Amino acid sequence: MMNKKSELPKYGGMEDAMIKAGIIGATGYAGQELVRLLLQHKEVEIVWYGSRSYVDKKFSSVFGNVFQIVENICKSDDLHTLAKEADVIFTATPQGYLAGVLDDEILSQAKVIDLSADYRIKDVAVYEKWYGITHKSPQYLEEAVYGLCELNREQVKNARLVANPGCYPTCSTLSIAPLAREGLIDMDTLIIDAKSGTSGAGRGAKVQNLYCEVNESIKAYGVASHRHTPEIEEQLGYASSSKVLLNFTPHLIPMNRGILITAYAKLKEGVSEEEVKKAYDIYKDEYFVRVLKEGNVPEVRNVKCSNFVDVAYKVDPRTHRVIMMGAMDNLVKGAAGQAIQNMNIMFGLDEKTGLMLAPAVL
Repeated sequence: MMNKKSELPKYGGMEDAMIKAGIIGATGYAGQELVRLLLQHKEVEIVWYGSRSYVDKKFSSVFGNVFQIVENICKSDDLHTLAKEADVIFTATPQGYLAGVLDDEILSQAKVIDLSADYRIKDVAVYEKWYGITHKSPQYLEEAVYGLCELNREQVKNARLVANPGCYPTCSTLSIAPLAREGLIDMDTLIIDAKSGTSGAGRGAKVQNLYCEVNESIKAYGVASHRHTPEIEEQLGYASSSKVLLNFTPHLIPMNRGILITAYAKLKEGVSEEEVKKAYDIYKDEYFVRVLKEGNVPEVRNVKCSNFVDVAYKVDPRTHRVIMMGAMDNLVKGAAGQAIQNMNIMFGLDEKTGLMLAPAVL
């Protein structure tokens, strides 16, 4: 077996060795998106296409878009064997999988980027309450880095375990955090309305996600109970240095991909529109967060198939409220793209590597 890049003295392009990547859950929507993006990453070789459901079947027989591009067969979800072959492991798996198998042996051999919620929430009791399962490895919660790159870049650099943020929390936090950090809004008045395409529900067969069930319709779901609520509250709590309780209501839209959030909060007394505008300067050097010009609003088609997040705001002087808006692709910046952005940071690469994709629009 060729030397793993993690065994070499340095990262960052000084060596010819490729970063060897393994994907567990490669045949889900987020896993397939990881494959699509990593295939055109100049520093990465995918060495493991893990899929419990399609072991020994060609990956291209599951996803025909990579016919004659990917000849590999799907392997099992044996994380211990994979850790011996890969420098970085992406786990695009249901909640509870990684927490049930992760151990020191795996983390000593490979970096792990988890796309599930297993290590996003620091309070194990909160995780167990909202997800309804017992956390099998809470000893790793403290060291796990929440991989919202634009806010936690320095911590990601030296991490061996990254909790890739959820899709709704990514869009919500990036849209609201500038005003929360500056103390410009009353966090007790915060309400988030969100809308997502059906790929956010995963690839499993569910009656409520059938074409006839979602086409030409829109509905709220997870009302006052969506699992991303505590994750959003925790991250905005860090941003505002306060305990946050909020209402978060997602809606299912009959489109394949994309997230749009609209959040509302009361401005604190005396806060001006100029202060609100200045708060978003936090993103002036962030390539993937685009603060739109005044008068423009985010549209999901303008970020489709890309790692961009478009954010905007509007101050309503009549109600003294601010409306914060954000749009992104739930499978890219909301999952696979952000995971690769984290990988780039962890391995000392330019974080845009493999992600310089213009939005598809149509």
